[in-house]
Amino acid sequence: MPKVKRSKKPPPEGWELIEPTLEELEQKMREAETDPHEGKRKVEALWPIFKIHHQRSRYIFDLFYKRKAISRELYDYCLKEHIADPSLIAKWKKQGYENLCCLRCIQTRDTNFGTNCVCRVPKSKMEEGKIVECVHCGCRGCSG
Repeated sequence: MPKVKRSKKPPPEGWELIEPTLEELEQKMREAETDPHEGKRKVEALWPIFKIHHQRSRYIFDLFYKRKAISRELYDYCLKEHIADPSLIAKWKKQGYENLCCLRCIQTRDTNFGTNCVCRVPKSKMEEGKIVECVHCGCRGCSG
């Protein structure tokens, strides 16, 4: 199995603990990228990629901020090597964005009326029985 791409600098202590999970997510990412997309809408083909990207970033975020299982040095290494998305993690630290699925959902330029994505609307404010999917990433509601 191919290794996760890294720089020539050796990884910090603790890398061997998270490497198997990251390699598994990398393998899933490759499968999602090569998955046939016939019969799907153009945007639907990208949804699995967004989901895996979110999982990988959330894994690093949870290890560092929630469980405190990795060091600051290893966390910074993961951000520097683009294993986790630093912009998405920065949003997760802010109130109201703890469950944000992707950054495209909060960019107002991607919507018709200059508002957030429909998945950012709280479920309590939505009509009952109505299933909503984000056009950008396939999320069904990340606001809570």
